[in-house]
Amino acid sequence: MRLIRTLFIAAAGALAAVGFASAAGEYRKPEPFTFSFDGPFGTFDRGAMQRGFYVYQQICAACHSLEHLAIRHLGQRGGPFHDPAYPNPNDNPVVRAIAAEYIVEDGPDEFGEMFERPGRPSDRFPSPYANEQQGRAANNGAYPPDLSIITRARHYGAPYLRSLMLGYGEEAPDYIDLRPGLYYNPYFPGGLIAMPPQFEDGLLEYADGTEATAEQMAYDLTVFLHWASDPHMEQRKQLGLMVMLYLLILCGLLYATYRQIWRKVEH
Repeated sequence: MRLIRTLFIAAAGALAAVGFASAAGEYRKPEPFTFSFDGPFGTFDRGAMQRGFYVYQQICAACHSLEHLAIRHLGQRGGPFHDPAYPNPNDNPVVRAIAAEYIVEDGPDEFGEMFERPGRPSDRFPSPYANEQQGRAANNGAYPPDLSIITRARHYGAPYLRSLMLGYGEEAPDYIDLRPGLYYNPYFPGGLIAMPPQFEDGLLEYADGTEATAEQMAYDLTVFLHWASDPHMEQRKQLGLMVMLYLLILCGLLYATYRQIWRKVEH
């Protein structure tokens, strides 16, 4: 009898632990949203990409890196600042101006010392922190994730990121322990996130005159980061369309050949 009671208590504890873990990992499904790049014929909105890069520079770059992206990628084919007049993005004046805004550590020089210089298009985007430990120390133990492949690394992709940016403001349920330094966001697994709300209407001023509402900034940032996660998406879709067209023509030719060869043979 005692053995049965012990097994029952152990099973109940295991179920409670599983239930707690499940509740801790729960999150709300992102709101459905249609982006211009959705579907087999979708393309990136260039204006949104440029504004999204500006949002990243002004708000996100203080904590989040783009370690898989070089500055020159902004000017490559399909990039937000691509200019057909400059097939080599290293020669693109807009990209060069953006690169010069960054200070990059280089070296060693002839004396064996490291030195700082203005950035070049060939440089990767500098990380806001020297190492992970510094990043955690500056964010109460939470390390801000790299954003260069964020829409590919998260379930639901771009809609998740947009909903996460706009998901603040709700009251946390009673069963969630909202500890100091954490914020409630129902779209984040577990509901608790260390990143405070980032967007509010009028926080930035867009050069093209677009009104910088919180929703607009979240959309623009999502478009830019989805491009960063998949910078060759448009070329891949174009290639896929050509392959499908080729295969369709090939099927027609093969069928015509079949009919010609076997036209006098009864089936």
